[in-house]
Amino acid sequence: MDQASNNVVTFSEILLTLRKHVKLILGTTLIVTVLAAIFTFFIMTPKYSASTQILVNRKLDASQQAAQLQATQADIQMISTYKDIITSPVVQDSVKKQTQNQLGSKDSDVSVSTETNSQVFTVNVTSTDPDTAASVANKTASVFKNKIGKIMSVNNVTIVSKAIADGHPVSPRTSLNLLAGIVLGLILGVGLAFLSEFNDKTIKDENYLTNDLGLTSLGIVNEISQKDINRQVREQTASSERSDKMRRRV
Repeated sequence: MDQASNNVVTFSEILLTLRKHVKLILGTTLIVTVLAAIFTFFIMTPKYSASTQILVNRKLDASQQAAQLQATQADIQMISTYKDIITSPVVQDSVKKQTQNQLGSKDSDVSVSTETNSQVFTVNVTSTDPDTAASVANKTASVFKNKIGKIMSVNNVTIVSKAIADGHPVSPRTSLNLLAGIVLGLILGVGLAFLSEFNDKTIKDENYLTNDLGLTSLGIVNEISQKDINRQVREQTASSERSDKMRRRV
């Protein structure tokens, strides 16, 4: 029972360990944060985003107006198919050929997002250049509008809004990366502090010698700091000088 109680780490011991290794924790946090800043500002390539919105529905004549609601629901369900077509080589190969002639060969990522129960979907493009992102987004919408009629006999495609180049990068997220560096540094620093304390085999408690090892305690030698030693030396020196002066006077 006593052995089990000795192995329990109390909250005060945890605080003592953190206080003892506070320089290690702060130093580790600073180093990791600086590395995160270097990686964010000097290594990661900024990326820019642009988006355009497209509406696809089918024109119905007067005799089919009663089926308008069903047609709308069908158009919404077809958006998943449109997404696959937009990201397929059928559209993207044509987009790359046309944009490379204008902007050169620059990588871009194309994705499609939708809103629930909406016939409008958004084409999002991310690139290392804001003009490239906007141009690819607009060209994707244009190529899709021209090709979808032949692929699926869809007769009504509307580009609701065109993409505009935005000079503010969407990544890297500077504040988020720095915050992650601080948190990671703290965690790493605390982990190193407890690891250092765990590997420290110095005997810190007299009870460990008497109770656990069964040895007899002959006495305790207190640790004296260098500051106290210097103070005692100065006091002894001053006392000796006063004694010498007294003897000379006698």
